[in-house]
Amino acid sequence: MSVERFLHTIDGISTWVGKAAAWLIIALMAVVCLEVVKRYALNAPTAWIFDLNNMLYGSLFMLCGAYALAQNAHVRGDFLYSSMRPRTQALLDLILYFVFFFPGIAALLYAGWEYAGDSWRINEHSNVTADGPPVYHFKTVIPIAGALVMLQGVAEVVRCVVCLKTGAWPSRLKDVSEIDVVEEQLSQSEHVDEEARQAAIARAAQIDEAARQRGLGGSVGGSGDNKI
Repeated sequence: MSVERFLHTIDGISTWVGKAAAWLIIALMAVVCLEVVKRYALNAPTAWIFDLNNMLYGSLFMLCGAYALAQNAHVRGDFLYSSMRPRTQALLDLILYFVFFFPGIAALLYAGWEYAGDSWRINEHSNVTADGPPVYHFKTVIPIAGALVMLQGVAEVVRCVVCLKTGAWPSRLKDVSEIDVVEEQLSQSEHVDEEARQAAIARAAQIDEAARQRGLGGSVGGSGDNKI
């Protein structure tokens, strides 16, 4: 298996899980809308709806972490990183992955496994509300999400090594982004000629790719992965 195929395979796993977890947004929206109707129109609120909302949103947030990392979409608050050369970025990333990332995710995996195991053993239910729903399945998401992020972290380390050797970041598995929306909107415009349309699309794609390679999040939002 080539290095690129190896990287894209891991990217594909993270992307598939992230897209599957994204359907939880639909479930969350449906639950909230139904509860609004029950609470204000029928005067019949559901006691455990707060717990369900927390579990849906928490699962979505955790399971999409590896996807965001695969897309290089975690937000970075930095002053120096974006202006560095690729090899310098890769060296800095490599150091930070081993100093902070892997120890942190390993601790998450260890604690999450114990946390979920204890929850299953005692058949844990939420104590936020009376007769709360079971939460052991929700807590199981913690080590699963940690394992996925750890796997994607291995791919990121390989990317750093490749960049140190070649001086350029290896490709990432592409996914839909705002640039696709820009292209669709321009294709339907009657006030932009074909040459200007293609130039605008090319420029937008160039900006998007530059932001992605510099670690500024590209066209996809993410969580706080702060680096120098």
